[in-house]
Amino acid sequence: MESNRRTVAELVARGWGDHRPGLWCEGRALTHHQVAAGAAARAALLADLVPPRSHVGVLLDNTPEYPLWLSAAALARAAVAGINATRRGPELARDILHTECRVLVTEQAHLPLLAGLDLPWGSPRASEFERGGVRLLLTGGEEYDALLAPYADARPDASRATPHDRLLLYFTSGSTGAPKAAICTQGRLAAAGRSLADQFRVRPDDVHYICMPMFHGNAVIADWAPALAAGAGVALRRRFSASGFLDDVRAYGATYFTYVGRAIQYLLATEPRPDDRDHALRLGFGTEAGAVDAAAFERRFGARLVEGYGSSEGGAAVQWSPGTPPGAVGRAAPGLVVLDPETCVECPPAVFDAGGRLVNGDEAIGELVNRGPNPFEGYWRNAEAEAERRREGWYWTGDLFCRDADGYLYFAGRGDDRLRVDGENLSAAMIENILARYEGALAVAVYAVPDPVTGDQVMATIAGEFEPEGFATFLLAQPDLGTKMAPRFVRVVERMPVTATNKIQRAGLRREGLRCADPVWWRPAVERTYRRLTEADVLAHVEGPLAPTRGPSEVRRQGLEPRTR
Repeated sequence: MESNRRTVAELVARGWGDHRPGLWCEGRALTHHQVAAGAAARAALLADLVPPRSHVGVLLDNTPEYPLWLSAAALARAAVAGINATRRGPELARDILHTECRVLVTEQAHLPLLAGLDLPWGSPRASEFERGGVRLLLTGGEEYDALLAPYADARPDASRATPHDRLLLYFTSGSTGAPKAAICTQGRLAAAGRSLADQFRVRPDDVHYICMPMFHGNAVIADWAPALAAGAGVALRRRFSASGFLDDVRAYGATYFTYVGRAIQYLLATEPRPDDRDHALRLGFGTEAGAVDAAAFERRFGARLVEGYGSSEGGAAVQWSPGTPPGAVGRAAPGLVVLDPETCVECPPAVFDAGGRLVNGDEAIGELVNRGPNPFEGYWRNAEAEAERRREGWYWTGDLFCRDADGYLYFAGRGDDRLRVDGENLSAAMIENILARYEGALAVAVYAVPDPVTGDQVMATIAGEFEPEGFATFLLAQPDLGTKMAPRFVRVVERMPVTATNKIQRAGLRREGLRCADPVWWRPAVERTYRRLTEADVLAHVEGPLAPTRGPSEVRRQGLEPRTR
C-alpha cells in the first residue's frame, strides 16, 4: 500500500487500469478500472450541474451507485450527505434541507419517500438548473444512462482535490437524540482508511463485505475506506440480512466486515448449520457486540471479532491490543482521560473485586475526554452541538467510561445511560454484559427510571424468553453483579427497538418507562423474585415520580431533583 495518498480522490484514481474484480453486488461485478471510470463519468456530470464544494444527497440502499457517487464526489471536490432511508416526512426533508443538498441521488424504490415533501425541486435539465433548487437524479433506466453517456470517456483526475476538501456529511445514529451531521474531509477519511488497513493488515486480495448502511459513518469509514486504501475488493448487501449473511460471505469470498449495534445478536439467533465455518471470513470489526456474543460468534463461525471504540465524529478512538483485560475496550492513548463532567477533574482509577465487579463506580465512572489533538471536524451548521463537544478546548465524547490503574478503559454507557442508585454511579454497559449471559436473552438494554428514594432504579428490556424464577436465580449466580445492579424492573419484548444502524433506541425505552404496551416484571425491595407489574402496583408504589409523562419542573414540585448530566 502506498502511504503518500492523502486524498480519497487519489485513491479512487489509482484504480484506473486495474482490471481485477473490485466491486460485487447482486450478481453484478465491476473491476477497479470500471469503478474509477464510472466515478469519473459521474464527477464530470456533477461538475456540469453544480460548483465545487456543493453537497450531494445520496438516498440509496447499498448498491454499486453508492460507492460510485462517493468516489465521484471526491474527484469533483463535492461532499456526500448520507440520507437515511428510514426517516420519513418532515424529518427526511429536514435532513436534505439542513445539509443544503443541490443534487439528490436516489432510486425508484425510494421515490415514494419523497412524495409530498416540501423541497425546492429544480429543473430536471442541467441547462435549466435553478440556483438553490434540488436536482433529482434517479439511478437506473434509460434516462440515467443517457444522462451519463456524454461523459463516458472521462478519466479520473485527482489533481485538484485537497485533503481539506469536505467529503462526507454523515448523520449520527439518532439513538440518543436528534441526529447531527458530522463533517469528514478527504484527508481524514483517507488517513482513517490507511490506519485501519495497516491495523488489520488488509491485502489487495481481501474482500470487504459491507452489510451496514452506507449512509452511516461505520460502513464508509471502517469498511469502504480501508478497502479503498489497500486496493481491496468490496461486496455490497443492499440491506443487512442475518439469514443471508453467511451465503453472501461465501459467494463473495469475504474476509472482513464491520458491524454496529445488535447485528451480531441477529447473526447468532439464526439456526446453526454444519457448514457455519465454511468460509474465508477472518475478522469482524465493530462495537456493542459484548464479550459474551463475541466469544459465541468466534466459537460458532471461527472468525474473530475485534471490538473497538470510536466516537462517530472522530474525536476519540480506543484500539484493542493483545493483553487487554476481559471487558476492557483497550488502553487509553495519550490525551484520553476520564473526567467528572461537573468538576472537570480526572476520576480515580477503577477498582474491581475478585469477581470482576466494579466496586467504586460512584467515583470512577465519568465522561471520556480527549485533551490531546483530535480529528473532530465539527458539525454542519450546528454551533451549539459543536460547542458542547469542544468544551474547555477539549473533545468531550458524551460517553461514560472508567479507567483502571494500568490505563485500560471500560465502556460504561452513553451519556444518557447514566445510572445513579443510592448515590452510586453504575455502568449500564457492564450490567448489559452480565445480563447477556441469561440464556433466554437475545438482546438486552439497561437504563434508568427515576425513584423518589434512591434517585434511580435499574430497568432492563430483554428481547427473548423470560422466566421470572429462573431469572432471579440467574442473577444470584453472577459474581460480578452488585446488589444495586440487579434490575428492579424488566420489560419483555419480542424484538428490541433499534435504529436503522441496529443500535437500540434507548431514548424511546426511557421515555416509555413503566407505562408501555409490553409486559413488565418487577421485584419489590423486600422480595427476591419477580412478579408482573400491575396498574395497582404502579398506583401504590411507583405512581408519580416514576411516570414518564412528568417533566423536570413537575419533579421539582414534588421535592425530587432530576438527574443532571
